[in-house]
Amino acid sequence: MIAEQRTRTNWAGNVTYRASGLARPTSVDEVQRLVATTPRLTALGSRHSFNEIADTDALQVSLADLPPVLDIDTERRVVRVAAGMVHSQVAAGLEARGWALANLASLPHISTAGAVATGTHGSGIRNPSLAQAVVGLEAVRADGSVARVDASSPDGALDAHRVALGALGVVTAVELAIVPTFRVATTVHLDLPWDAVESSFDRIMSDAYSVSMFTSFDDRGARQVWVKHRVDEPEPSVDLVALGARPATGPVHPGENDPAGVTEQGGVPGPWSERLPHFRSSFTPSTGAEIQSEYLLPAASAVAALRELRPLEELFAPLLIAAEVRTVAADTAWLAPSSGRQSVGVHFTFRRDAAAVAAAIERIEDALAPFDARPHWGKVSAASAERLHAVYPRLSDFAALARDLDPTGRFRNPFLARILT
Repeated sequence: MIAEQRTRTNWAGNVTYRASGLARPTSVDEVQRLVATTPRLTALGSRHSFNEIADTDALQVSLADLPPVLDIDTERRVVRVAAGMVHSQVAAGLEARGWALANLASLPHISTAGAVATGTHGSGIRNPSLAQAVVGLEAVRADGSVARVDASSPDGALDAHRVALGALGVVTAVELAIVPTFRVATTVHLDLPWDAVESSFDRIMSDAYSVSMFTSFDDRGARQVWVKHRVDEPEPSVDLVALGARPATGPVHPGENDPAGVTEQGGVPGPWSERLPHFRSSFTPSTGAEIQSEYLLPAASAVAALRELRPLEELFAPLLIAAEVRTVAADTAWLAPSSGRQSVGVHFTFRRDAAAVAAAIERIEDALAPFDARPHWGKVSAASAERLHAVYPRLSDFAALARDLDPTGRFRNPFLARILT
């Protein structure tokens, strides 16, 4: 275990960590000793959060050096993985043995535990967030003991722990539901007009296993529509050309950048692990100068919400790299942004201009306020603690559980102290 003290940032470079050091334990025993002897500490995943959820003025702990574990129980259809493993590692290991996760995030380089802890998701009207796949987990509690949580745990503990923001312990392993491997083909269409987006939104978004729309909220409408079709299911039936779009003639990047790193398009079938993400597992993104925010709202409000955002086109023009619109199935996790409701996520990738992004987010949140929008836990938001408690009905219950399991605040950082009131 090595503690580092130097200037470090998140993946995008918009957050400079204030932590006094970084510990990298190499075993669960080391994690237990570290937790038991350190007054305050915060778990750090793959640094892909765009806010201060993983920052602290105390010690950060990375689990990336724990031994990789990928144990498949074929009878239960469950895989147990070390929490520090990234999704590309897990996906490759499962695919090699004929298994799959039902869903993946758009970027496969994020840590398994970090993605779960923040409610990160992929896309699809039948696909809930990645946390919903968690059927069990192991966490080091504030006293250094290891607790196992699963469906047999009392009082809804599993749903409380599925999206836990790092507040209930240091997760060292997760068990995920798996399915037999499957193949996916991605096709892309360009410039779907706004009238078609509005009139056919539900049909388009439900036409395949996973569908994403990308927009700048300008006159191009949905400038890209990515349709990811499971080849063992019926072919998509919505004719996007008839609705005014045109087929892409080559690979495209969501932000209209160099498409070298995107997963294969053009309707070429491939394994789930290399099609469900937007970016190739073999492609490691640069420390992109960007800031992300995202809001999940009831699916029935999607068209009305997009209509409210379109007048912000001039605000977005110099700042927005891409906005992505995706569907997410309802979760049972207390703090999942899609908890309890079929949802649509509106995700924004901005250029890294913190002041301009802060102003844009204020306008976005004002526009989305009537739709009970929930901010993504790992992305930038202006929402107050009061607002978060209003849109996350179980947040007060979660705060009480956190106080019970961590009475001295060993896992508290400024982010958690602000919201767990």
